[in-house]
Amino acid sequence: MSTIRVTDEVKERLRDLKRDDESFNDLLDRLSRSEKDVEAIADSLSKLGGDDFAKKTKEAHEELNESLERRTE
Repeated sequence: MSTIRVTDEVKERLRDLKRDDESFNDLLDRLSRSEKDVEAIADSLSKLGGDDFAKKTKEAHEELNESLERRTE
């Protein structure tokens, strides 16, 4: 086991993210894994999608942003 130091502000934010059945260790484990998992999924998808994947993703993102802007005007 190791001890890490965080500010009270960071601890409060972590507490807000922590599920009722989680320890802080469980929370940090989940958060650290999820970022890596997202990166791995994105890497896998880009390989499946070929060269056009990034372009198609960017276009879809722009279309979604435009749609959201129209709805909030």
